[in-house]
Amino acid sequence: MNFVHSTPGTDSHPVAVTRVSETQWHAVEDDLTVGRGVAARRPDGRLFVSIDAWHGAVFDRIADAMLADLPTPLYTVVDEADHDSMSAWERAGFATARREWGYVVPTDPQITGLGSVRPPSGVTILPAGEAEEGPLRALDRLIRDEIEATVGWQTMPAEVLPRPAGTTVLDPSKYAVARHVDAYVGLVRVAPLTRQPRIGLVAVRSDRHRRGIARALLTHALGSLHRSGTASAWAEVDESNAAATALFESIGARRTAGTLELVRH
Repeated sequence: MNFVHSTPGTDSHPVAVTRVSETQWHAVEDDLTVGRGVAARRPDGRLFVSIDAWHGAVFDRIADAMLADLPTPLYTVVDEADHDSMSAWERAGFATARREWGYVVPTDPQITGLGSVRPPSGVTILPAGEAEEGPLRALDRLIRDEIEATVGWQTMPAEVLPRPAGTTVLDPSKYAVARHVDAYVGLVRVAPLTRQPRIGLVAVRSDRHRRGIARALLTHALGSLHRSGTASAWAEVDESNAAATALFESIGARRTAGTLELVRH
């Protein structure tokens, strides 16, 4: 694939925007690469685009080329504090679809107030890596189906890891699970990133909501991190998810960032 979109440059040199592969575009001015565009399809099927350009005019030209070549809807994400990027995407016809809050979550039970929290009666928390893989995958699939049938999975924190078709649990060792009698009813996933672990998901079956299971899972996950010497973790929450926002803010999590998901139809 080698489609070229030639336009006037930022000065006397023209800019040539070339689609160099199915998913990449390069902007070249006077034999110098001055911008790149990338398209990537996420596991939920949505097509996300990103542009890295030296100048706003080059950004616009790459955007024009990508929009001419790609089907809609198209999505992108920006830091809400990055007003230049926001303006650039708005020029390309993108509008805000949702906001995701970023939280720094303390792990010290003296700060979170979770030191005395115990699982509800009959519920046992299985530490990360101890859950049976088959039932864990079945629970993950059930929770995803429940979310998709209600608010939609697109309202959950973005997951960009590639995975084989139909596979949602890539690494079972990252999941702690709540078990009630013989049934798995909730899970928490923690990605042990070097700089700051990320709480990727806290979820409970819909028929077990409002019983304290999510709080018990979070207590377990944060307690494990605290005992390992980790002072804080990172979590993202959709601003429309009032229950999750209330849960994190009730344990002293501090909102430090906001990410906007934009869409162009």
